[in-house]
Amino acid sequence: MDGRKIGIIGAGAWGTAMAHALAKVGNDVQIWALEQDVTDSINNEHVNTRYLPGYKLSPHLTASTDLTEVASGKEFLIFGSPSLYLASTAAKIKDIPSIADGSTVIGALTKGFVPSPDGPKLVLETLESVLPACCKGNLVYIAGPSHAEEVAMGKLTGLIAASENPMNSIKFRELLRVPGLMVYSSLDIIGVQICAAAKNVVAVVFGCLDAIAEDSEMFGDNTESLLLAAGLNEIQTLGFAMGATHAETFTSISGVGDLDVTCRSKWGRNRRFGHDIINKNILAPFKDLDDLIARIKEIEYLPEGAIACKYIHDISEKKNIKLPICNGLYRILNREIDPEDFLLEVLR
Repeated sequence: MDGRKIGIIGAGAWGTAMAHALAKVGNDVQIWALEQDVTDSINNEHVNTRYLPGYKLSPHLTASTDLTEVASGKEFLIFGSPSLYLASTAAKIKDIPSIADGSTVIGALTKGFVPSPDGPKLVLETLESVLPACCKGNLVYIAGPSHAEEVAMGKLTGLIAASENPMNSIKFRELLRVPGLMVYSSLDIIGVQICAAAKNVVAVVFGCLDAIAEDSEMFGDNTESLLLAAGLNEIQTLGFAMGATHAETFTSISGVGDLDVTCRSKWGRNRRFGHDIINKNILAPFKDLDDLIARIKEIEYLPEGAIACKYIHDISEKKNIKLPICNGLYRILNREIDPEDFLLEVLR
């Protein structure tokens, strides 16, 4: 396994942590960063001071702002770009020879839904619509309860590698068999992607509840578990409506495992966003959800659940499915209802 050439597209916290995990066993890993300061800090200080500060990175990991350089001639290429920028980033590298001829095995870490003229699309569907035809059915989706900070520390983490192509799933499973990671294969690409996207929505609501519960006579740990269980039920409902194929996806690490860590961990940005809605009135500058998404960089961290809830709302209306928690966050972020009023409404 040592010495494989790997490209990571996106130097956010998760992309950086994955790159470090692969590089520290001797692989030749190169990561693409949009920002020059991120590239400089990784190459010169072996730290991503902007997105993953405080964690020393492997010297086998190098960074570049040249997207073509990072994507070219790699045995494995992993997308970690935010969902809003995934399609435009993939379009820039689709003609690279090693991608066009199918010799590069491609995976994705990106969570969420991707906007398109035909409505929201899942991550792999988006990549297949942009990348060469040889990629269709061969991409691998990687997800699971995996906060970047703990992966960077080498703490034991479980992941799912889901693909329609079992051999490619196994290739990524073997690639990611490094200290600190346990990886399992799945054929349920839709179910795993839905879990990865929708759990962020539930986690924002969980963060709101957690903040309110600190001074509440009504809400507590029992209530939080009630919300978590109800949220998992909604994720499963959405998953089957979208075409998920395996019920066990939702009871595995990609379902209940990822939901639990996203809701309860101190590292979770979506839980933090829910806390900030209550404790910092962080929604005050935004008139509605569309305004929030358009100005999302003003938050100074990326709560993917805020974006995903817009698309889940669209899907639920189109498919006529009831998702009270997910659609409740839509109403909160759209400034239609107060978070505490919503929680009283949905949990009583």
